[in-house]
Amino acid sequence: MKIRFGYVANALGLWDASPLKTLTFSRYSKLPKEERMEKLKSITAQNLHHTKRILYYNIAHEIELYRFSSSLVPLATHPEVMWDFYTPFKNQWEELGEIVQRFKMRVSFHPNQFTLFTSPREEVTINAVKDMEYHFRMLKAMNALNMGLINIHIGGAYGDKNKSLNKFHQNLKHLPKEIKNHMTLENDDKTYNVWETLITCEKENIPMVLDYHHHMANKDGVDLHRYLQRIFNTWNSFNMLPKVHISSPKSNESYRSHADFVSLDFVLPFLKMAKELNQDFDIMVEAKQKNLAMQRLVEEIAAIRGVKRITSSSVEWLI
Repeated sequence: MKIRFGYVANALGLWDASPLKTLTFSRYSKLPKEERMEKLKSITAQNLHHTKRILYYNIAHEIELYRFSSSLVPLATHPEVMWDFYTPFKNQWEELGEIVQRFKMRVSFHPNQFTLFTSPREEVTINAVKDMEYHFRMLKAMNALNMGLINIHIGGAYGDKNKSLNKFHQNLKHLPKEIKNHMTLENDDKTYNVWETLITCEKENIPMVLDYHHHMANKDGVDLHRYLQRIFNTWNSFNMLPKVHISSPKSNESYRSHADFVSLDFVLPFLKMAKELNQDFDIMVEAKQKNLAMQRLVEEIAAIRGVKRITSSSVEWLI
C-alpha cells in the first residue's frame, strides 16, 4: 500500500510566498475608478507568482499532491466586479499548468462552505454555480483539467436532512456537466456523515473524499470500516487514486478545529484500517502548519515497523 501526502495552499518557511493576498469589495469601492483594475491585477499577479514559487518548492521536496488557494483572484465572482482574470495573465496561468503537467502533480481546489447545493434559496444555488465556474476556469486556464478536481461539502440540512438531500440532487442539475465531472464531495463534521455523503456520491457518480477528522467528530453511529472500500470505489470510474483528508483535533474542547500538527495516535487507527484493503491512496494534510505538519507526519509514519519511505512525501506500507 503506497500513500502520497500533500498540503494546502501555503508553504510555510518559504519567505513571503502567501498566495492568499486579497482585496475586499469595500476597499475596492473606495479606490479611484482608474486604480481599481490595476489593484486587482497587481494582487492576482502576486498570488500567481507566489503559487509558482510554491510549486517549485513542491518539486524540490518531491510533493506531488497540492491544493491551490481559492483566493488567487480577488473579487472574481463578485456581481459588481467579475472581471476577466484570464486574458491579462494567460502566460502565467499556462506556466503554472506546464509545471503541474511536467511533474505530474495532483492538484485541487476547495471552495468555501457557502458553495453548496442544498439551499431552498435560488440565489444561493446561482452563487454556488458561479463559484464552481470560477474554480473550473482556473483549472482550465492552467490546462490542468486532467489533473485537477474541485471539492465541496453537501451543505446544510435546513431542519430536514432528507428534504435537503433531495434539494441537492435537484440543484446540482444547474451545474454544467463539464464542471460536475471535476467535482468531489466530502463528509462534514456537523451535518452529513460518511454514510449520507457516500450514498449521495454513488447516486451522482461523484468521487467521495473521506475526511477522517470530520468522521470522528460526526460519527452518528457509522462504522467506517464497513464503508471504506465503497468510498474508495467511488474513484474507479475517474481513473484516479482515492483521496483522504487528514487532520487532528486542536483540543477536546475545540474538537472540530484543526491542530497545528497531526497526531499520529489519532490517525493511526484509520491507517491500519486502510492497510487491510491494501489499496494505494493519497492523503491531503489539513493542519495549521501546512507543509511542516505534512513532513512531520510522513517522518512519523515512516518510522513505523513495516513502513518504507519512498520519497520525502510518500511511503509504502509493506506488512
